[in-house]
Amino acid sequence: MFRISLVLKIAIFATGCAGIVAEFVLSTLATYLVGNAVFQWTIVMSLMLFAMGLGSRLSKLFINRLLDTFILVEFGLSILCSSSAVLAYGLAAYTAHINIIIYLVAMVIGALIGFEIPLVMRLNNAHEELRTNIAAVMEKDYYGSLLGGLFFAFFALPYLGLTYTPIILGAINFLVASLLLWSFFHLIHRKKLVVSAFAASCLFLIFLAVLAKPIIMYSEQCQYKDKIIYAQQTPYQKIVITQWKEYFWLFINGQEQFSSFDEEKYHEPLVHPAMKLSANRDKILILGGGDGLALREVLKYSDVKSVTLVDLDPAMTDLAAKHPALVDINNDSMNDPRLKIINQDAGAFLKGDDHYYGAVIIDLPDPDTIELMHLYCVNFYRLVARHLRPGGVMVTQATSPYFSNQAFLCIIKTIKEAGFTCLAYHNQIPTMGEWGWVLAMNDAAMDEQTLKQRVLAVDFNGLKTRFLNNDAIVSMVHFGKGVIEQNQMDKLKVNTQLNPVLQRYYQANTWNMY
Repeated sequence: MFRISLVLKIAIFATGCAGIVAEFVLSTLATYLVGNAVFQWTIVMSLMLFAMGLGSRLSKLFINRLLDTFILVEFGLSILCSSSAVLAYGLAAYTAHINIIIYLVAMVIGALIGFEIPLVMRLNNAHEELRTNIAAVMEKDYYGSLLGGLFFAFFALPYLGLTYTPIILGAINFLVASLLLWSFFHLIHRKKLVVSAFAASCLFLIFLAVLAKPIIMYSEQCQYKDKIIYAQQTPYQKIVITQWKEYFWLFINGQEQFSSFDEEKYHEPLVHPAMKLSANRDKILILGGGDGLALREVLKYSDVKSVTLVDLDPAMTDLAAKHPALVDINNDSMNDPRLKIINQDAGAFLKGDDHYYGAVIIDLPDPDTIELMHLYCVNFYRLVARHLRPGGVMVTQATSPYFSNQAFLCIIKTIKEAGFTCLAYHNQIPTMGEWGWVLAMNDAAMDEQTLKQRVLAVDFNGLKTRFLNNDAIVSMVHFGKGVIEQNQMDKLKVNTQLNPVLQRYYQANTWNMY
């Protein structure tokens, strides 16, 4: 009897581990396929906990043959957990509402987990007094959840990815059920049913292990117009490179970062106005830009002695330094001896850095998630200002002035609040649409009109560029009616860490139509 109590505790520990990782997998899938990480993690985890309550309530209806029921639930969890990623990826190619499917799967998994915990307590009730029984079962479940979290963060996601992590989870549930089945076969009432479930689960896991990768690759390919030549899930993001003819596209979490068809129309305007205006180009800082394309433009200046590039994901910077397509596009800039790569959050880097730079070039993703808000807030821009040399220049990408106008204006207002004089400008990028940037100098004696005249007085024709010249910059610094209106900007709030309004402005604008 002591033995069955021990095996039950091992089972609840293992399933606690597998259950929490399953929810992490579903939350990550929802983030990748739908976006907005904080929202997706909140909804998935909340639905899971709610469903656990439903499962616990449902368990009271089962009175007899509890060991049979528990083993069957474990086999059910093994099938559901192992197939969760394949199911989500497979259906994502055919429905725009994949989030609903992910939520439903999370609820079913949560209900089964909530169902099995009371069952284990009741099975173990004959072997331990109530207070010891409850404490021991809950303790093992919580400890298993801790191990599951560590396993997911440090091993599963970076090394197994979203393809094989769910299969490992299913295997854990399968092994637990099998251990109970064959250790206490004499206590099983519905032997044929339980053994059949064992055989079906075993065959399902084998076939899934063989077919999961092709299914997911097919489903991923359905989500992209062009052929996928590279895909990697990192602890931070999903990186995909596609190819059409001689052109390449880079996507992060499903969002286009650049196309070699027209990336110069983004990276040349991002870099060269700031570099030309900088009073001292010895030392340059790039925040983001892990693809090496902004760096490529910076290194066109012979007086640049050192560049520090800060990008959170080492997988991205390694890829940019080694993948033949990216190396060709960025002119092997990521292997330049003047470059120092730091894989760290840009805000954390600035807080700990004691160097000063002639230009700070901010090439971060669009402000579409709450995780990015601290890199678009007023305190972040004040940190940047403290790292600029006299006559130094900051420039940041600022999303679309047309399709996300409120967000664009909010970024301008936030940078001004940090003490900068700003000049907004824009350009049409065929594969991405109309895009905007904000150039800023920390000079109280300079106004916006003076800054504009300084930009227009720069000779861009002498640069080795594919697109940018003096005529182009004239059109970039001018906007049509209704794009930058002071009365519109006055209605907007400054983006802060405690009040991240920028994400709301971004999501409220017309990007949602596309």
